[in-house]
Amino acid sequence: MKLVRARIQNFRSIDDSDEFSFDEHITCFVGKNESGKTTLLTALHRLNPIFDDARFDRQKDYPRRHLSDYEERHEGEDAAVVTTWWAIDPAEQQAITDVFGAGALASDKVVVQKDYSNRTRWTVSFDEAAIVQHLIDTSGFHDDEKAQIGTVRTVAELKAQTESLHETSPGRTHCLHRIGRDFPEGSVSQGIVQLLDLPKFMLFSQYQRMQGQVSLEQIRERESSNTLESSDQVFIALCDMASTTVEQVASIQDFESLVSRFEGASNKISAEMFRYWSQNKFLKVIFRLDHALPGDPSPFSSGRIFRTRILNKLHDVTVPFDDRSTGFVWFFSFLALFSQVKKRNQRKIILLLDEPGLSLHGKAQADLLRYFRERLAPDHQVIYTTHSPFMVPADDLPSVRTVEDVVIYHQDEAPEVRGTKVGGDVLSTDPDTLFPLQHALAYEITQALSANEHTLLVTRPSDLLYLRAMSEVLRSHKRTPLDPRWTICPAGGIEKISAFMSLFGGNRLQVAILTDLASDHEKVEDLRRWKILRDGHIFTAGAYAGQREADVEDMLGAGLYAEIVGASFGLKGKQAVAALPAGSRIVTHTTERFRTQPETALNTAPEFDRYVPAVYFTEHQSDIVKKLFGADLKVTLTRFEQLFSDLNALLPETRSAS
Repeated sequence: MKLVRARIQNFRSIDDSDEFSFDEHITCFVGKNESGKTTLLTALHRLNPIFDDARFDRQKDYPRRHLSDYEERHEGEDAAVVTTWWAIDPAEQQAITDVFGAGALASDKVVVQKDYSNRTRWTVSFDEAAIVQHLIDTSGFHDDEKAQIGTVRTVAELKAQTESLHETSPGRTHCLHRIGRDFPEGSVSQGIVQLLDLPKFMLFSQYQRMQGQVSLEQIRERESSNTLESSDQVFIALCDMASTTVEQVASIQDFESLVSRFEGASNKISAEMFRYWSQNKFLKVIFRLDHALPGDPSPFSSGRIFRTRILNKLHDVTVPFDDRSTGFVWFFSFLALFSQVKKRNQRKIILLLDEPGLSLHGKAQADLLRYFRERLAPDHQVIYTTHSPFMVPADDLPSVRTVEDVVIYHQDEAPEVRGTKVGGDVLSTDPDTLFPLQHALAYEITQALSANEHTLLVTRPSDLLYLRAMSEVLRSHKRTPLDPRWTICPAGGIEKISAFMSLFGGNRLQVAILTDLASDHEKVEDLRRWKILRDGHIFTAGAYAGQREADVEDMLGAGLYAEIVGASFGLKGKQAVAALPAGSRIVTHTTERFRTQPETALNTAPEFDRYVPAVYFTEHQSDIVKKLFGADLKVTLTRFEQLFSDLNALLPETRSAS
């Protein structure tokens, strides 16, 4: 079966989560701390826990602010906690058809619910009349026996009528046998349920980490008294991987026996882990079994101690397992436990992962998401919580659900507490809840827009528009345009370049910069000193406009820019940029003119927006260029052609087809 929807009620911070859906493969719950994400996973886990060690406790789990009103609120009944909707998979549907007939199921969905009595209740939609008819048709009754049975619509009626037939009838014997076998206590619902496989839930959190040191005497005592801790389960799973038990490990008397048992387990986990652990590939897991030393802290000062250490092959040194990063320990512990849970349970498991990768670097979190998709999701549903942008699948936002602890504030009234709510989609009005989503999406968009093989960084979006437009103008005049292999990306200023290169430099980009600052400007020199860019990859607009300080607009020239501004703002002639002093920056002069002479802009807003003429030029470049003749146009085309030629020279030569 596949988990489709759920609703959590009357559990800790959750009054009523409302119904929420799950993705077929991976579902991500996003919310800030204390929003109720862990509470959701805990409630789901207790529906059918893998270790049968979790139950609902009314005194501990029912929302405290309503506990005194429990009886009144639920009229003497046990309060529902978790209600789930499941899709019956094709194999199970076929099994039901084989036993009960093709028309047995009225729906391919079932509902499974659990309340504070810890009883599991199933709701199955079926057509009992069709099932009864299938029994009659396939039990070998003679026509006269069918006539004697008559019209019956329930299994109970069929059983009663069949029992009235002659005791030696083969049809009677076969039908009653099938009713006794396929309908526990005469219930159609129970008969169908016993053919369904309700997946087990495995909850794994950062607290279920294997300990680097294990006192075998202590864990044997806890195992015999049924008081095992979460970390004990991981160690027992590790022993299981080594085809041994805690008892057998405690009795090992020679080193070779230990090596032969655990070396295979170590290699298996290491191979799986380092396939997805990109942070350091030069680590190896080593196991040791030692006699305790009296100077060690209790309980490791007596008996036999099982120790896990990590060998760093680069530094040729081993360190205690507990001293490795928290993220490494979490990943190792999860792999050990899950591999054995999967081995013992030949059925589907739903994985509930609470803040996985919480202590991992952003790159390692991406590796963990890849592990979920490649190794877990094909066979098991994965449901996890996070507040990290790097654990949000930005390429699959429909699989994300928001989790909020909703409180409505009314003026002059006490706050209305609605408890934890799950959003059916990724929309939310709470900025803290949306924070990881926004940053995940922003990073994904930035990667898509920026991380191209050949990237030209410019200061602002208007620069991008002018360069693209002038490239087309040059192409139309049979002159050199910008090579299409260049991707133009606005960086937001020269000061943003170092951050950009830090983010994307590892992608082996060919990066060049066109800046509006002079070549000897301090920030440009900083880029050269820091070796962020290759030599000859920093270009300034001033070098092509023929003045020390310049923008891309200055490369256009006063005549062309006046036509663009005039047309875009509805002005006459060149009045927006008239009387331009020598060496002045056109945009600076135009902005000041709009500010001090609002009549210049006629009925437009007095504040000049340099993006407006850039957009206009891209849409009307042919018409505007036609208005320029002679020297002005020739100078403008030459400036941009020289820039594009210099940029194109940085690119590798393309191989011609042979």
